[in-house]
Amino acid sequence: MSQQVDQKEKAFQVEDIIIASHTIKDVISPTPLQYNHLLSERYGCHIYLKREDMQSVRSFKIRGAYNRIKKLTDEELENGIICASAGNHAQGVAYSCNHLKINGKVFMPSTTPKQKVNQVKFWGKEHVEIVLVGDTFDDAYEKAMECSQLENRTFIHPFDDPDVIAGQGTVAVELLNDCHEKIDYLFGAIGGGGLLSGVGTYMKHFSPETQLIGVEPQGAAGMKESIFHGEVTSLKEIDPFVDGAAVKTVGSMTFEICKEVVDDIVVVPEGKVCTTLLSLYNENAIVVEPTGALSIAALDQFTEEIKGKTVVCIVSGGNNDIGRMQEIKERSKLYEGLQHYFIVQFPQRPGALREFLDDVLGPNDDISHFEYTKKNNRETGPALVGIELKCKNDYFPLMERIKAKGFDFREINKDSTLFQMLV
Repeated sequence: MSQQVDQKEKAFQVEDIIIASHTIKDVISPTPLQYNHLLSERYGCHIYLKREDMQSVRSFKIRGAYNRIKKLTDEELENGIICASAGNHAQGVAYSCNHLKINGKVFMPSTTPKQKVNQVKFWGKEHVEIVLVGDTFDDAYEKAMECSQLENRTFIHPFDDPDVIAGQGTVAVELLNDCHEKIDYLFGAIGGGGLLSGVGTYMKHFSPETQLIGVEPQGAAGMKESIFHGEVTSLKEIDPFVDGAAVKTVGSMTFEICKEVVDDIVVVPEGKVCTTLLSLYNENAIVVEPTGALSIAALDQFTEEIKGKTVVCIVSGGNNDIGRMQEIKERSKLYEGLQHYFIVQFPQRPGALREFLDDVLGPNDDISHFEYTKKNNRETGPALVGIELKCKNDYFPLMERIKAKGFDFREINKDSTLFQMLV
């Protein structure tokens, strides 16, 4: 254990973050540390948001990407560079390639939101080629590594690299310069671990009393799993929805650093992330991507601990595709218990549907989805019915009414396989 820590300290030190802050100062704008009155009142504490969504590329990733690329030798740049990314690191690399006039190749999952793909094209201009492949970051990473070997390109890792980690750590340099109060808690998202490794290293050196809380999505909690097992542990499957943090395998270097500097790691359901994202938009006019909402989504798990304290949440990115909003709203309603789906067997007689609407639906319930095909040779016909509730407490009265009317039904929400197929 001591040998591993010594190797880590040789590879990455606080001084590297300070040097990085000077290396990147010409291409990044220091982002605001904003006091949020609404969240502060809600949780009875002082909450500041570190607005990394306000970077030129709308995420912190440009910090690490540029710091790494700027330090490459002429020999390392001879055949160009290459990276794999879920989108935000790709934008940082693309920006750097265009700024430094370097040839780059970017591998991203085919599932990457179109907005992120378009932004990579915009920032990279003619200096960057985009390759979409696979369903997850890990798929893109595997193909990018193969291409790196084949074309002898220098690989720019999105998180497991000391120069990248140092660049991400400059977030902490800014927030400690800007926050005049003692920071009691700092919440930040964990994907591969680069952000929390850099920020945590700097914070533990200059503000050791600060509790550093890492936040992962429930469907991709790779760092928590790895720390639990005491070694880097690859997840067999992940939910790619929180794309900026959906990583099957965290970095070996970031793992070693995070287990030393992160005080706790919490997991947040994807539905809770969606609810937080919508709340930030509706109540604060802040547009974030799912990963950008992770740090704030974790606050509900610390309501007692943070009362009266000073809290900083890193809003890591704001690259959200408007085309995803319907899915985001759907996931939020499902999580909040406001959206329910059923297969209902309707008697094939006149008035059956009217009976359901009049006698089963409550005064504040709404039909949000309905699919039905009448089949004349059967006594009943199945319908897929989506019902939106105004309050989650309306669920049990709804169930009582549907049972009392004798309708044969099946709840789809409780059958994940059927839900994926039909909804």
